Order: sequence, then structure tokens, then C-alpha cells
Amino acid sequence: MNKNIKTILLVVGIILLAYGFYTMVVPETKVAVGDVSLLEAQDNTNAYIAIALGILAVVLSLIKGSK
Repeated sequence: MNKNIKTILLVVGIILLAYGFYTMVVPETKVAVGDVSLLEAQDNTNAYIAIALGILAVVLSLIKGSK
């Protein structure tokens, strides 16, 4: 694989991993005026997808070429 493509995949992978962990750790709070419940259950599906894509991009960037 080209060195530029490997570098781009590594950077994108690290960014996706950071975004995925950030969205999983930082809770989303929603305040409803007329409702007693102030916190709503957080759905981490998008965080898991971002982390999986980040790991895939990092692994692809670390694969050596067949030269």
C-alpha cells in the first residue's frame, strides 16, 4: 500500500477512536420541563460503530505491503 494512504488511514483511525470513546463516555443529558425524568438512557450504538471503524482503519494502516 502507498505510504500516504497508510498515513491517512492511521490519522482517520485515531480520530474515529477518539470520537467513539468521547461519545461513549460523555453522557447526553436532556432536560424536559414537564417531565420528572431529567436523564434519559444513552444509546451507544454510534459510538461502537465509530470505535469499530477506527480499529479497522488503524489495522489496515499497519498491514505491510507485499514487496
